[in-house]
Amino acid sequence: MENLTFEIGPIRPPSEASSLLLRVTRNCPWNRCLFCHIYKGKRFERRSVEEVKKDIEAARRIADEIKSLSWRLGYGGDVAREVLQYVFSSPSYDEHFRSVALWLYFGGKSVFFQDANSLVMKTSDLVEILRFLKEKFPQVERVTSYARSRTAAKGKSLEELKELREAGLSRLHIGLESGWDFLLEYMKKGVTAKEHVEGGRKVVEAGIELSEYVILGLGGKRWWKEHAIETAKVLNEINPHFIRIRTLMVLPQMPLYRKMEEGDFVLQSEEEMIVEERLLIEGLDGITSTFLSDHILNLLGELEGKFPEEKAKLLAIIDRFLSLPKEEKLNYCLGRRAGIYETMEDMKDPYLHNKVKALMEEIRQRDPDGVEKAIFRLKENFL
Repeated sequence: MENLTFEIGPIRPPSEASSLLLRVTRNCPWNRCLFCHIYKGKRFERRSVEEVKKDIEAARRIADEIKSLSWRLGYGGDVAREVLQYVFSSPSYDEHFRSVALWLYFGGKSVFFQDANSLVMKTSDLVEILRFLKEKFPQVERVTSYARSRTAAKGKSLEELKELREAGLSRLHIGLESGWDFLLEYMKKGVTAKEHVEGGRKVVEAGIELSEYVILGLGGKRWWKEHAIETAKVLNEINPHFIRIRTLMVLPQMPLYRKMEEGDFVLQSEEEMIVEERLLIEGLDGITSTFLSDHILNLLGELEGKFPEEKAKLLAIIDRFLSLPKEEKLNYCLGRRAGIYETMEDMKDPYLHNKVKALMEEIRQRDPDGVEKAIFRLKENFL
């Protein structure tokens, strides 16, 4: 079999799990944020249009091979579960074939451009890539990418963004992180609240769907209140299509870890982050965004709702957690971090609840204060 490959970057949003990943740039052009370790020590590169086109062509040929396999297996070109299982179980097929097979199994209609900020590419180059992609895969309905607010605000005109939308760019995922200028500077985000608003509004005006990401806990114990209040204000001004929550987790390879060691930054507890999240939601007003807690690190994964009509529902979910007795809060936190609970509803299952309770007792026999430590260690596995 011909050696067909295409370049795949390290990360994607959870919501792009069923998308084909195409690497348009390598790494991050900013790469200074204290809370990120993904691209540290790696040089940013723009890939050439020809490089990306070759990758799209390779993906097309892989897709054709998989369709042919489907016919040989008797599935008439459909990438059914049995075809997918065959590709994943056969040593003849590598990660590129598995990636395309999985994409086709989920419909083959969405594509995600990697890495951290595809908007830094020349508009004409991105348009050419988008058109070539649509030529090779006419069934594609949605093309998305990460971007930076500052690039949208200062690096692209409204007309350029509209041109990208017309060529097929459907959605941009932007890391807002915070709306408070002091914290943005402290974390070396390289953008201001004003630029967040300008870039976000421009994306929305261009007709491109916008997902804004907020990092819960980014203000730590000292600045959580200002972080929540000012972030809500910025989101109210942008009114993005989606507000997506991420929970801060600090690893040793992140520059922020040194700030923690020096005592300059202090992480919040699980409960404190939920209090912060409540303040954030409370401050959201006059928007029509969908609020999503779609990451395994988020404690309350069931927080999902449309503004303004479901704001009260979101607050009620948070209040339900905050009203739990201390021991039950710990039970839920440990169960969630251990993968035993998905939502608070799972605590009603006596078998699951007792399983977590027994785990807590076992941990406390070794260390009376060990439950909180265990919760923190379990969270490290999710990054």
